[in-house]
Amino acid sequence: MTDAGTKPAARYGTAITALAATTWIQAVVSWAMLTVPVFAPSAAAELDLSPSKVGYFAGIAYVGAMTGALLGGGLVPRYGAIWLSQVGLVICALALALATSGMLALFALAGLLLGIGYGPTTPASSHVLSRHTPQRLMSLVFSIKQTGVPLGGALAGATVPPLTLAWGWRGAAIGVGLACLATVLLVHPTRRRLDADRNPDEPLLRGSPLAPVRFVLGRSDLRVLALTSVVFAAMQQCLGVFLVVYLTGEIGLGLVTAGLVLSFSQGAGIAGRIFWGWLADRLKLSRPILGGLAVGMAGASAAMALCAADWPIALIVLVSCLYGVTAVGWNGVLLAEVARLATPREASRATGGTLFITFFGVAVGPALFGEIARQSGSFVPMFLILAALAVPCAISLLWNRGTVSRVA
Repeated sequence: MTDAGTKPAARYGTAITALAATTWIQAVVSWAMLTVPVFAPSAAAELDLSPSKVGYFAGIAYVGAMTGALLGGGLVPRYGAIWLSQVGLVICALALALATSGMLALFALAGLLLGIGYGPTTPASSHVLSRHTPQRLMSLVFSIKQTGVPLGGALAGATVPPLTLAWGWRGAAIGVGLACLATVLLVHPTRRRLDADRNPDEPLLRGSPLAPVRFVLGRSDLRVLALTSVVFAAMQQCLGVFLVVYLTGEIGLGLVTAGLVLSFSQGAGIAGRIFWGWLADRLKLSRPILGGLAVGMAGASAAMALCAADWPIALIVLVSCLYGVTAVGWNGVLLAEVARLATPREASRATGGTLFITFFGVAVGPALFGEIARQSGSFVPMFLILAALAVPCAISLLWNRGTVSRVA
């Protein structure tokens, strides 16, 4: 933990401020990213699109996120993590406003801008938290911060359907955009303290723009985590993007009910992220926990494929929560491990390079599996294929236990 010369109370106060600010920023940009997939069934008719094609929107958004994550890792040291996060929030708000045009070309551009706004927030938060978090608490703190992603999903599931019914899908987009702008103002007072290490003389790029990716791929410990995260991210994103469409189109649930199921699944992800982070710090074994989560993802995805219209709603919620607690619960453990393996100064760089690879799965996964669903006429094959892909990930993480990182 840095700032060793300051009083303990001040250090812990800064750490709590950093965690609260970065968690809420993560929640709001995630809320923005999932707003379009949630109102997709309502907007699809007007845009003359099949709801299954929402995967293409998600793919475009995460191409933007890959770019944002890659650039964010280099921009944070120069401009500050909170400043860059504020810029990302403004871009997300502008993107949602652009989506209300109803024009397909501008709708696609809105997706790209959403991703560009979303991408830098995780490298930025890793930079802040790695400076203010004790090594023994890294997995827990990073997992708490990463609860912002399912929290954003829960907010999307709980707020976007009612807003859509009350104001239309355009009104829902504007409402979430205003929440992004409000967050810019909310976190602004933290900039002076949390961006105190920014260096205006830091070069915009240290070598090639792809240097963070080469840095990650050049180290076997980081490479295994990054490549595994591709599948994990695809599974997580397919849950967020397609669950409402799947439950309304194939299972026959209403939009509000399906949105609430999404909220429950994301809520389980929140609990999972905190629990798995605590467990990783407690046992000092990150990779076996990630391997166990891969096993859980395979089972949960297979169970999701078995859902039927005659199932009681409680059982559908249970399966969705099992999916959420595993496929949404892994991020904090993995990102803490990446930050732990890197130095504090390299944390944003290592995280940016890892996320560039991670977001490849997020960008390709929804588009690919959305097309599989469109061609087959069902989302069942998608869930079964995802379950199969999780199995080799589990094997790779559990097989080589000799390289497991142990927390000091």
